[in-house]
Amino acid sequence: MTTTATMDTAAETVAAIDAPMKGVIPHLNVVGAAKAAEFYQKAFGAQELMRLPAQDGERLMHCALVINGGSLFLCDCFPEMGHGYEHQPSNSFTMHLQVDDIDAWFDRAVQAGAEVLEPVSLMFWGDRYGRLRDPFGVCWSMGQTAQR
Repeated sequence: MTTTATMDTAAETVAAIDAPMKGVIPHLNVVGAAKAAEFYQKAFGAQELMRLPAQDGERLMHCALVINGGSLFLCDCFPEMGHGYEHQPSNSFTMHLQVDDIDAWFDRAVQAGAEVLEPVSLMFWGDRYGRLRDPFGVCWSMGQTAQR
């Protein structure tokens, strides 16, 4: 279910999402959240649950996605509200996907425009593993547990 909401119906839209979201949910603040949502649908097979456009009609205040069974939130940067695009020198993060067919997942992401940082290879811990960077600067890793 993809839903576009206005500020007046945002609470109703959030309540309409089928399953409650639990645990830690990554919330990415990017420049171009609508384009990022489209990219994640192409690259990772994301399902968009809802989006809440900003009043300026150009940015997204919120977008909820599900990728490989996990939730991901996106929004645009809003420097006028204290939520700008900032690189923090004291931290970094990588989004990780543990998948069942790493070659298909990795190839789909590369075909959608992700940059290969580390090609898929067999690692010392037994997984096949590779790393990518998406067009929005977010680093992703993928792993596939070896068959035993």
